[in-house]
Amino acid sequence: MIKKFNLNSLGNITCQVFCIATIFVLCLSDYSHAKRKGGLSILRDAEIERTIRRMAEPIFKVAELDKNSVSTYLINDNSLNAFVAGGQNIFIHSGLLIQAKDANQVIGVIAHETGHITGGHLSRFSDGIHSATMMSLLGVILGAAAIAAGSGDAGMALILGGQQIGTRTFLKYSRTQESAADQAALTFLERSGQSGVGLIGFLDYLGDQELMTARYRDPYAGTHPVSGRRISKLRERVESSSYYQAPTDPAIESDFKRLQAKLYGYLKPPYATLNKYPVNNQSLYAKYARAFAYHKKHEMENAINELDDLLLYYPNDPFFWETKGQILFENGFVVESISPYRNAVKSLPEENLLRVSLAQSLIASENDNYLDEAITHLESALSQDPSNSFAWYQAAIAYHRKDNEAMTYYSTAERFLLIGNLRGAMINAKHAIDTLPKNAPQWVRAQDILFVTESNMSDKARKKQKKQQNKKR
Repeated sequence: MIKKFNLNSLGNITCQVFCIATIFVLCLSDYSHAKRKGGLSILRDAEIERTIRRMAEPIFKVAELDKNSVSTYLINDNSLNAFVAGGQNIFIHSGLLIQAKDANQVIGVIAHETGHITGGHLSRFSDGIHSATMMSLLGVILGAAAIAAGSGDAGMALILGGQQIGTRTFLKYSRTQESAADQAALTFLERSGQSGVGLIGFLDYLGDQELMTARYRDPYAGTHPVSGRRISKLRERVESSSYYQAPTDPAIESDFKRLQAKLYGYLKPPYATLNKYPVNNQSLYAKYARAFAYHKKHEMENAINELDDLLLYYPNDPFFWETKGQILFENGFVVESISPYRNAVKSLPEENLLRVSLAQSLIASENDNYLDEAITHLESALSQDPSNSFAWYQAAIAYHRKDNEAMTYYSTAERFLLIGNLRGAMINAKHAIDTLPKNAPQWVRAQDILFVTESNMSDKARKKQKKQQNKKR
């Protein structure tokens, strides 16, 4: 179930934020359960995120950006698009990933968007709005966007404003900025020993798009203007580069094909997936895509068979195990899903999203003997990703069943803060302060939550609270 994160509930701290887009944050494992309400959707998946980061981080390194300061998000949208928003945040549409001919094209786009970051182009968009305020506020909001994979109730909406001005209208670059980003991109590609051929191929496609009517044109072509002169200038530099014919790392290319198969199987109708990846295609990628297609058709046995075939050859692949656990869980085989999820975590213990999925299955089994194990995984995940609201939700359930009142209040306060329920966060933070050991890390953090929520309540909410307090007296 998708939940809206209403910025109006955040009081004065967000009232100055102008709109970029309405973004619904979904876990990839929940997408089949969620109905699109409009706006853009952020999809979260451990495997896809890792592949995108593998492609992006060499670019960030040569661009002299701290990789930990640059966030990448996957947007569920069929269009060929990518954009930068809120400072060092790169958004990539699923349509771009699915339609790209190879990994090098996506790497080229990432390099181009990185060029916009290093060129400071976003700071020039604000006419009449103080850009420093805009960037800092958007950074805070986007920081709350990380949601872990989980059940259909795991979705959290992140609204980046209320004026319904879409990214496609707002994020328009000038031709001068585009040229600067192009040159920066080629510099980053050369420094990282990669070819710029993919970027040229992508821009050739965009050049063809500009000849189409606006209704059928990909939005990237509208926000990133292309000209024949621009492409010719780039091609000249690319062809003169010593890395012109440099091949992409085969491991990255293979991971990218897996990413494409996974996205296609999950996002496209089953008939389309089975047409693109027919049964006579016995490749890893085809089996992977078909597993998701069969799952969407409610043919669990066929889906599990495809995954078992893959696991026969790749017994330590964490994402094949994760997918098997997900399919079993979503078909009601909760206890049976625990073992695959455990195997996934065993193979990749540093991946937080896998730990949260395992914890969810352990808790959903309703076997209290599993609660300590679930809490261990959640604490590990939250220590690395404290902005994971679904993990806090699962932690609150586990602590409640363990009769740990203090940590139940604390976990609930953290979750409510992330989803924008300031009143709920404030109330639970107060209870946490009253019940947690004084000066414990959670007690100190609860104090912070209480201060933030009380100072940023709207005037209306503050008056309502005062009125209620007077009644109790």
